[in-house]
Amino acid sequence: MSIRDKLPGVLGFGGAPLGNMFRAIPEDEALATVHGAWNAGVRYFDTAPFYGSGLYELRMGEALKQYDRDQYVLSTKVGRLVLDEVEDVSARDMGDKGGVFDHGRPNKMVNDYSADATLRSIEDSLKRLQTDRLDIVWIHDIAQDFYRDEWLEYFNAARKGAFRVLTRLREEGVIRAWGLGVNRVEPCELTLDLEEAQPDGFLLAGRYTLLDHDRALQRLMASAHAQNVDIVIGGPYSSGILAGGEHFEYQKASPQVVAKVEAIKSIAQRFKVDIKAAALQFSLANPAVAAVIPGSSRPGRIEQDVAALTQRIPGEFWQELVKDGLVSPLAPLPKA
Repeated sequence: MSIRDKLPGVLGFGGAPLGNMFRAIPEDEALATVHGAWNAGVRYFDTAPFYGSGLYELRMGEALKQYDRDQYVLSTKVGRLVLDEVEDVSARDMGDKGGVFDHGRPNKMVNDYSADATLRSIEDSLKRLQTDRLDIVWIHDIAQDFYRDEWLEYFNAARKGAFRVLTRLREEGVIRAWGLGVNRVEPCELTLDLEEAQPDGFLLAGRYTLLDHDRALQRLMASAHAQNVDIVIGGPYSSGILAGGEHFEYQKASPQVVAKVEAIKSIAQRFKVDIKAAALQFSLANPAVAAVIPGSSRPGRIEQDVAALTQRIPGEFWQELVKDGLVSPLAPLPKA
């Protein structure tokens, strides 16, 4: 059931920013960013209808159509249908992600995790991506950050619908793997406890990062690894705050978060460590983690990520973070 052997490497491309997350990105800049990732050697690309109401999938389809489909791995997500209708973007209820994609397309999105909607979502994504197949499908956002107190209702709808459909498609060889794509640990825990669910992995965004990892470490990572369910880490820079941005959890970072980041940066500067290198290598050090997929919105940024993977980081740096309470003493640490 492992997803690790289905991925072409430990670094993938997270596409949420190219759905016009936080800002309107020119089309040529978006396409150049994807081509830059390809030229840097990246061969795993993750997408979702949610990112800009289909905008990112459209851009990814346009960018990737020139490459041999057998040479890369492609994933997308189900749970949202993008309609031809137009809606008031500012009036959308998007939970903790409110306002994140205000610069995306105005197409109305409907939340639906049923079997029929799952099949339709896949069909729509294939058209936008200009491809004939998907490798991995993630069930998107069935968690409390989006659905608040109603999240278990949506989880159960997915369990009866999307879980079963994706299991069948995997058995038929239509897709190679499936799992959850969420920003919270609890849905992953719950899925591991279900006898009828056999996911290949989880795309866990923002929950096992240098900045925020305690809950995942205590409640998920070991059990997932024991069950051979691999984890792909989305948002390893914690919505950008670890890479020079201002956002954490898709919103402007609080003073407390900023202070913690500054404390990490201070130690990184002392040891001459690139904080992006520390962020990526920390996530990958956990044996449950198969890959990281940082988001990128500018050409050339992915080259920084590639370089960050191989930067040598002294063991003393990690020990200093642990001593100052910035990293859990239970966390597996990269080897120097």
